[in-house]
Amino acid sequence: MTNTPRIHGGDAVVSAFNAAGADHVFCSSGSEWAPVWESLARRHRDGEPAPGYLDLTHETVAVGMATGYALIERRPQGVLLHAAPGLLQGSMAVHGALLAGVPMVVASSESTTYGDAPGHDPGGQWYRNLSIVGGPHGVARPFTKWSTEAASVHTLPTMITRAAELAWRAPAGPAYLNIPLEILLEEWDGREAKPVVPPGSTHSSPEEVDPVAQLIREAVNPVIVTETAGREAGGFEALLAFAEAWHIPVVEPDSAVCGNFPRTHPLHAGSDIGPWMDTADLILLVNCRAPFYPPSRRPAKARIVVIDEVPQRPHVVYQVLFADTYLEGNVTNTLRQLAKRAKDLDETAVAERRAAQHTRYSEETGALARAETKACEDPGSPGVDPVLVAATLRGLLDGHSGVVVDETITHSQAVRRHLRTAEPDSYFYVQGGLGQGIAVALGVKLAAPERPVVLTIGDGAFAYNPVIPSYDASKAYELPLLIVVFNNRVYKSMNLNHRRFYPDGAAAETGEWLGTDLHRLPRLAAFAEPFGMHTETVDTADELAPALRRALKSVEEGTTAVVDVLVTR
Repeated sequence: MTNTPRIHGGDAVVSAFNAAGADHVFCSSGSEWAPVWESLARRHRDGEPAPGYLDLTHETVAVGMATGYALIERRPQGVLLHAAPGLLQGSMAVHGALLAGVPMVVASSESTTYGDAPGHDPGGQWYRNLSIVGGPHGVARPFTKWSTEAASVHTLPTMITRAAELAWRAPAGPAYLNIPLEILLEEWDGREAKPVVPPGSTHSSPEEVDPVAQLIREAVNPVIVTETAGREAGGFEALLAFAEAWHIPVVEPDSAVCGNFPRTHPLHAGSDIGPWMDTADLILLVNCRAPFYPPSRRPAKARIVVIDEVPQRPHVVYQVLFADTYLEGNVTNTLRQLAKRAKDLDETAVAERRAAQHTRYSEETGALARAETKACEDPGSPGVDPVLVAATLRGLLDGHSGVVVDETITHSQAVRRHLRTAEPDSYFYVQGGLGQGIAVALGVKLAAPERPVVLTIGDGAFAYNPVIPSYDASKAYELPLLIVVFNNRVYKSMNLNHRRFYPDGAAAETGEWLGTDLHRLPRLAAFAEPFGMHTETVDTADELAPALRRALKSVEEGTTAVVDVLVTR
């Protein structure tokens, strides 16, 4: 007689992630997930399909890697955390995924019986320490797109696939499920969920697009402003075609969080919307959640067209767009439709704005060149200009199709301006609280193993990261990164605020700048040494290029490299 193994809620979870199309489940271990581990072990033994599984030692690493992976693949992945405390530990990264518009299904657990029911004993830790009033799904509600409890093993698979479908649809973001331990242990009848298919798309109608095309045709000084057009599938290419068809400059403001347009293109108009506020007669906001700052700063005379599938972002507390017209269909499709309508243009107006943009672009490239020349002065002096770090990285990555993940603060503008990325999915800024950068970069590398992935990070941000668990994941799953630390040995942004708020205060008088000094930290490359990683410490400009070349060679050979660069500001 053959004993048929009892299938349970853990099998339902694995089956559902298969149906959801998750390539990976990113797990920060908790005692509730034993049923899932047993199901995976059985499937591995029997050669049955299962998502890839990553055993990670910190919640931020699990969520951050899922974020980085989905930034490239644009499909929901699975994340398993531990109870309410694990969810709370990972909440900062989950909130970052919400801001980044990244789909994922996050799950953790609780107990519903606390040891007072027959059958499996969940363990006294649930009664004493782990449970939370209202359940973890109540905790998750403010920083997720959707949050609820899976209350039955019979509905569990469809609850997971429903969460994946909700997470995937605009506005994409993390969905959360509380899956009680008792549900995971309960016998399952094997009813699998239907496989998830990609979302359909909504399109702006010709009746909506045609009037906007006419507005563009009549405009003398139009401008495109975008924060995240490049995050949409095909959005980078569609924005490029749209701008070229109509000969419209493109501004990527400081609020831009990914590469949206080639920074080497003559139509790229830099990062400052300021010059356009009084002169533009038409502003096209393409995937912009916060284009103006302060929010009440209104353009003087421009009509404003908002092109965004979900222009009013439900997770943004306060949002001002000053829209005159909305095009709310799929952004990539809308841009393509507008590009096709670039006919009967006023050649005189086009020639004038082309000449004006040529002047702006020449001035910008000249300013970049002068800044880089200045940054090369005194190569033997202590410290390296951040501009030189970014420019050297640009030269190093030229032709390598690299991806830059950026978690700098005061140096982010220099990184964006001087890296001058020109390809889709080549630049991502880490959103939300500091401390996710290494994990997000690891997730990007998992999704794009053939591309060199560089993390640019400040020393303050580095200190917030779960460095040991991140390095462990890099080594365990063979995900080599080039990590470049811009080390000015201070929380500079905090210090700048103190100086701005109290220019003549007691701290300015005495030099006692609290909350900002990082000189007490050791140099940061050394933390990678126990993991057998390549390390470099750079104190002068003439050391920089050779150190970065050695580091990139190490990464190409499969070993993470950490380069700690002492910067001058």
